[in-house]
Amino acid sequence: MENYTKYKLKSADELASLLAEKDNLFVIACNKCFKEFETVDEPDCDEFIKFAEEQGKHVVGSTKVDFLCNKTHTEKDLPDMIPEGAENIVVISCGLGIQTVAELAGRPVIAASNSLNYRGHHGMALTKKSCDACAQCYLNITGGVCPIVDCSKSLVNGQCGGAKNGKCEVDPNKDCAWEKIYQRLAKQGRLEEFLSQPVQVRDYSKVNFKFVNEYVKSIRENRLEGYYGGVHPCERKEFTEHLPLVKFPDPDTVVIPLSMHAGAPANPVVQVGDTVKVGQVIGEAAGFISAPVHSSVSGTVTAIENHKHATRGECLSVVIKSDGKNTLHESVKPNKDLDSLTPDEIVDIIKNAGIVGMGGAGFPTSVKLKPPKPIDTILLNGCECEPLLTADHRVLLEYADDVIFGLKAMIKTVNAEKGLIVIEDNKPDAIELMQSKVADIDNIDVVVAKTKYPQGAEKMLIKRVMKRQVPSGGLPADVGCVVGNISTTKAISDAIQKGMPLVERVVTVTGEKLKKPGNYIVKIGTNTKDLIDYCGGVTDDDVMFKAGGPMMGFVIPDTNVPIMKGSNGIIAIEPDQTEAVSCIKCGRCVDVCPMELSPLYFAKYADEENWQGMKDKHVMDCVECRCCEYICSSKIPIVSKIKAGKAVVRGMK
Repeated sequence: MENYTKYKLKSADELASLLAEKDNLFVIACNKCFKEFETVDEPDCDEFIKFAEEQGKHVVGSTKVDFLCNKTHTEKDLPDMIPEGAENIVVISCGLGIQTVAELAGRPVIAASNSLNYRGHHGMALTKKSCDACAQCYLNITGGVCPIVDCSKSLVNGQCGGAKNGKCEVDPNKDCAWEKIYQRLAKQGRLEEFLSQPVQVRDYSKVNFKFVNEYVKSIRENRLEGYYGGVHPCERKEFTEHLPLVKFPDPDTVVIPLSMHAGAPANPVVQVGDTVKVGQVIGEAAGFISAPVHSSVSGTVTAIENHKHATRGECLSVVIKSDGKNTLHESVKPNKDLDSLTPDEIVDIIKNAGIVGMGGAGFPTSVKLKPPKPIDTILLNGCECEPLLTADHRVLLEYADDVIFGLKAMIKTVNAEKGLIVIEDNKPDAIELMQSKVADIDNIDVVVAKTKYPQGAEKMLIKRVMKRQVPSGGLPADVGCVVGNISTTKAISDAIQKGMPLVERVVTVTGEKLKKPGNYIVKIGTNTKDLIDYCGGVTDDDVMFKAGGPMMGFVIPDTNVPIMKGSNGIIAIEPDQTEAVSCIKCGRCVDVCPMELSPLYFAKYADEENWQGMKDKHVMDCVECRCCEYICSSKIPIVSKIKAGKAVVRGMK
């Protein structure tokens, strides 16, 4: 691998002159980047210390760090690095690292190395993929449509005037990116804001470096707003965000897994040949962290056997042949009004209804609503920051009153002071509707968040909205919060007001490879392949299916799997044919990790089976958002290595 190291130690004569009349040195050396990543120390620090001591200088200490130029990490760690008695800080790094320390150290800084000029392509150019956005570009102001990659002419200042019937004159097979940008921004109510920005008139055939440089600088200054890291992938929500919810045709047969939640699978309580009704319990919770499972149709149990499962390979499931009548079970009846219910009664209703987190994690909601610590705020995650997915967006628009009712129930259950519905600014219609709905409710408000992935992750949402940091290994309750999903909250409303357990959910079926995307209300246990076929199937065979979104979703090699409680989306997308190459230690994964971890070490340590090293680097704090893998210059499957490491670490004593 070619080495693009950015610095080397200065000559002995130059170092000697720099150290003249200086003593009590503390040495900070940056481990080299843009080179083959090895988990061994660079020699420069030890070489300098030996030289300094030969010059009769007292070295009070030293440290070796990664990516010294990362101001957020360096600012956090530097105070603990520098010992008492350090009068001068010696920095061995490129100019960026030296400048960072000089800005933060508060004492004289000596640059012991020279920055090197190098040529070559880094980062995005390592693979065939055109671009992986890191939130340091135009996507946040152009509605997620990239004016570089999506525009055949790579224009950054606006249309060239060469579009014909919405197609590019250079590539007639390609839609005009700028027309798509204008349409999307108009839909979001942001077009006037965009057009009012000062834009230089220039020759579109040339790149105006000054313009691009100034713009990127301004974006970088704002990229840490709310929380560190994150990315801004192309949203691609335009496929379905405007499409209303449609009731999916009732299936002839449902296959209902007994494990659709975190914790122990439910135990079957029906037998083959039994007649069941909608809402009837067919599986009882098998422990504290578990959830009951209910029939989504009325009909006859034809089998209780292992079936394919989207995330677990196989799972014991109850197969029910529908009679087409959807007869409700006698237990499905409205509960008392909310004011009459006690918090414990609400928790019991939620538990008996089998409600779990419907954003994908599947944690039993009744457990979440019995926290061991006081709660002052309920946060509803209306961000839906995953690209392509619009299920929660449509629930906000079409079931706003139910969502608010469910939030009121959650507030009462944990005795919280307030509830906040957090919606990203790419959903202006949902923001406007919910603001109007809660205008007269004193303890509920809507928070508008700037679009950034993974904003919907619990810890990111809390940090963004509440400015609170969930401690390492901690839970939202440790900082007085409970975070709920929009669809889960609607399910709570259904359980209280109708007595209906969780037997159906909204699913977005979408993707550039799907012929007719849509948003559907689907019975639990419906076959995924039936949804895909109902949407017209795929455009060609070169397709990858995922359950969930493109970032955190699971690849489905076989679509003959059932829709589950956490199935917020089924997507048909371009397969990623990119092959991984060696890590070049570019540091981009560190830049975007919202948990402020060092993912490159997880990949390296997993290959070395250094599980203790992964534990020491806090792998268990990883939320598996896939920002690191998405931005990785070398396209290393970092998250799969992280999951392997977590599995081993969990088994450690």
